[in-house]
Amino acid sequence: MNTTIKAIAAATVLGTALGAGAANPLTEVHHKSIELQGVSVFYREAGSPDAPKILLLHGFGASSHMFRHLMPQLAARYHVIAPDLPGFGMTTVLPGTAFKYNFDNLASVIDAFTVAKGMDRYAMYVFDYGAPVGWRLAVKNPEKISAIISQNGNAYEEGLSEGWAEARAAWANPSPANRAALRKYNSLEMTKWQYTHGVKDTSVIAPEAYQLAVAATERIGVDVQVDLLTDYGSNIKQYAQLHQFFRRYQPPTLAIWGKNDPFFLPPGAEAFKRDNPKADVRFLDTGHFALETHGADITAAILEFLAHNVKQ
Repeated sequence: MNTTIKAIAAATVLGTALGAGAANPLTEVHHKSIELQGVSVFYREAGSPDAPKILLLHGFGASSHMFRHLMPQLAARYHVIAPDLPGFGMTTVLPGTAFKYNFDNLASVIDAFTVAKGMDRYAMYVFDYGAPVGWRLAVKNPEKISAIISQNGNAYEEGLSEGWAEARAAWANPSPANRAALRKYNSLEMTKWQYTHGVKDTSVIAPEAYQLAVAATERIGVDVQVDLLTDYGSNIKQYAQLHQFFRRYQPPTLAIWGKNDPFFLPPGAEAFKRDNPKADVRFLDTGHFALETHGADITAAILEFLAHNVKQ
């Protein structure tokens, strides 16, 4: 049994043990799947269906597993739902389904998911890839969005660092050579680096977080991730529509950012105020996966923010 499989097994046993001892049914996290558009969408759900809803959207190098600690903390007051995006975690494209991995299709599946789950109005927590998925939902259905929490979820071009140079080359010319250059971002070494870069004490990061992400990539296929990285440029082309949404609807917005993120820079968080002057922008002294290191700070900020902006 290799190291990755051992970590997965240990995480599963630990999760089962903790779940068995949960005292409050509202804060228990349930693990389910639903078939939509030829995709079996795996998701986590907690809280009362009658409570205000929050949609949690993970990003690259992650899955709904990243919300494992946050969900029970929010579920006492909110109905919290976190799907795995197609290409990630436990979500699976069903045999015989022709599925092109791009952000339009990821958003289409998640939009259908929110309809199937009766999410007529909801707050969004968006992170990394979850941001362009969430932005598409907001532009399409602005009346459904009660609030936005962006944790290193970019919406402005000035938020993109030089770390996107190889991806930009593939956006301009998706040649075999340019696509091949993107494969390294899915290695265990590079995925771990994305979790640890900019973190003062890396011992607080649970290794199964990045090991599970890499195991999913190995199972589903690296080409899927290369397709999505190559398509990321399409998100920038839609920024103008998104900024118009911010200006017109002024959704309550909390941008809480790991300021040492090597890919999404602090100016990307500060830019929310340009189109939405009341946006609450906060920075944490950590890296890209801020929830892994500053979960308590982020949870407290979210509960405070939602208490002031989302009706119970």
